[in-house]
Amino acid sequence: MNKTYHFWITGCQMNYADARRVATELQRLGYQSTPNMNEADVVILQTCTVRQQSEDKAVNKLANLKPLKQKDPNKTIAVMGCVVGVRGNEALAQAFPFVDVFMEPSTNGRPLVNHLAQGEDQEMEQTAVAQLHAWQDGEVILPAAERGRLVSAPVAVVYGCSHACSFCIIPQKRGIERSRPVGEIAAEVRSLAAQGVKEVVLLGQIVDRYGYDVPDGPNLAHLLRVINGIEGVERIRFLTSHPNYMTDEILTAVRDLPKVMPQIEVPIQAGNDEVLGNMKREYSSEAYRRLVQRIRRIVPDAAIHCDIIVGFSGETDAQFQETAAILAELKLDKIHLARYSPRPGTVSARRLPDDVAEDEKRRRFHIIEQLQKEILTEKMKVWRGRTVNVLVEDKYKGRWRGRSPQGKLVFFDDPRELKGQMVDVKISHTGPWSMSGEAVDKPQPESIPLVMA
Repeated sequence: MNKTYHFWITGCQMNYADARRVATELQRLGYQSTPNMNEADVVILQTCTVRQQSEDKAVNKLANLKPLKQKDPNKTIAVMGCVVGVRGNEALAQAFPFVDVFMEPSTNGRPLVNHLAQGEDQEMEQTAVAQLHAWQDGEVILPAAERGRLVSAPVAVVYGCSHACSFCIIPQKRGIERSRPVGEIAAEVRSLAAQGVKEVVLLGQIVDRYGYDVPDGPNLAHLLRVINGIEGVERIRFLTSHPNYMTDEILTAVRDLPKVMPQIEVPIQAGNDEVLGNMKREYSSEAYRRLVQRIRRIVPDAAIHCDIIVGFSGETDAQFQETAAILAELKLDKIHLARYSPRPGTVSARRLPDDVAEDEKRRRFHIIEQLQKEILTEKMKVWRGRTVNVLVEDKYKGRWRGRSPQGKLVFFDDPRELKGQMVDVKISHTGPWSMSGEAVDKPQPESIPLVMA
């Protein structure tokens, strides 16, 4: 009887990429994925701490696993990700003594593999030892349920971060910036493509700093050119970028490489220079404005997405209005919006007061939310009557759902099985968050001959 594992994952796409890495090692050891946590031999929690709510969710889930361990002491419970972090897990081990293994973010799974090999037969021990170096080739093995069904997959290209914005906990949790070798990344992408994946999303905390930690090493533009040449991959996206490192070389690669999608994720965070300084973002609002102009000049059809934090330490209403004003001016394609919440261990939590009332944070949040809705309602109208190429991801409420090259969500009806296919869709309706239409080559219903009684 095959042994099984179950992943519970929360947080960013990097967490899903990390989980796939560990799952590959488990499958090489003969384990199979199961959706049933209660029946799994190994349960792994992949956790997030970017916000307090995320950390609380992970800790609550972890506490709920105690009865499972009590019922079956042979069950292995592992915790990985940012709740564990890179600075040890003594406090976690004391709080949750029933957990067998703690693993840092972006782990190679070595602690879990070693634990599972203990007490096993010699063959498994030898396999486990081989596992310690298996990831160097970059190959991944998808669970059986995902093979030939997974359309888009995240691929980590640079781990950690050395920039240290004052509000961000990631450097403390994921460690310093480390770029993966080009060959290792390419091997992972090839293995995903061989298992049916059509789109890869290259990930980094600051993805456009890829290669900066390697003297005379490759850069993101070089990596994009390599991945663009891999057979089977049809679309490439990358995120998240930082305004200071978005070079013309990267933008030219986006423009010229047919598989790289014209979608740029480049946060501004705030529109006031004093607030940006307190955030340690190291650029001005005018510099961001010039960047948007440069992106639109080099990649005219690019969709530009950004992040905004409202209610940061010391942000006055006048400073917030500058954020609203620059967003109204630039008319970006998507805003990832958050209310400021200090994270223990960050510079802002130690040195800056959280002095904007929660009610005020919510008010500012809703203002930007409404502004974004108004901007996108108008911007999306340009797609009416146009045909867009959609990579179909899945069905939602009976309709096919996929994304355009710019990352726009597209819905359409079609009787065919189209998951994972590229479909040209003529847009007939647009809203602020999505659009819909019909496949250009949609088959007509077969005529049924009239039979006389």
